[in-house]
Amino acid sequence: MTFDAIGIAGTALTVHRKWLDAVSDNLANANTVTSTDGDAFQARYVLAQAGEGTSGVHVAGAAYGDPEGRMVHQPDHPLADADGYVRYPDIDMASQMGQLIMAQRGYQANAAVVDRAKETYQAAIQIGRN
Repeated sequence: MTFDAIGIAGTALTVHRKWLDAVSDNLANANTVTSTDGDAFQARYVLAQAGEGTSGVHVAGAAYGDPEGRMVHQPDHPLADADGYVRYPDIDMASQMGQLIMAQRGYQANAAVVDRAKETYQAAIQIGRN
């Protein structure tokens, strides 16, 4: 049972790390400007899926935001089109910050599970030695 806990929590650590990576990429590119003839940065969203039995969880894939993004009128921008528009990604900073907090807390919780399971295993070994 202890090894199952470590394995399951380990798979969750991987998923939460990939989630953190995706959110950090989204936040870093929230203000990336492109011309209107190109695609906007597409936010990445990690799709997690539960495994069978005690196999934990894994990343099933990714979903991506709309390449259309949002059009902003900035006629003085060097990438502006003839009508003065540029394209920004359609990323909601508040939502991404909420996602960041959830991913961080999930990572911390699963790291604590690994730590507690390790302590339990070590205590069992110590009992066996006595």
